[in-house]
Amino acid sequence: MTCRDAIEVIADFLDHALTPAAARELDRHLEGCEPCRAYLNTYRTTRLLVRDAGHVELPPELKRRLREFLIEQLGRPLT
Repeated sequence: MTCRDAIEVIADFLDHALTPAAARELDRHLEGCEPCRAYLNTYRTTRLLVRDAGHVELPPELKRRLREFLIEQLGRPLT
């Protein structure tokens, strides 16, 4: 497994969505690759921070305008 391969599967790894074989392969790579371990730790921390930031409610006026814009865009023909 290359570092690029590892980075592509880290989100699935954290979501426990990898096959057992793929998880073992990533584990083996991480054992010998400090940069990928650092990336994993940074990615894990970022996910936690985003989760803990909480949900921000849009103001009602902005929700209304966004909904109207999306409805208008969905009604236009694709170019």
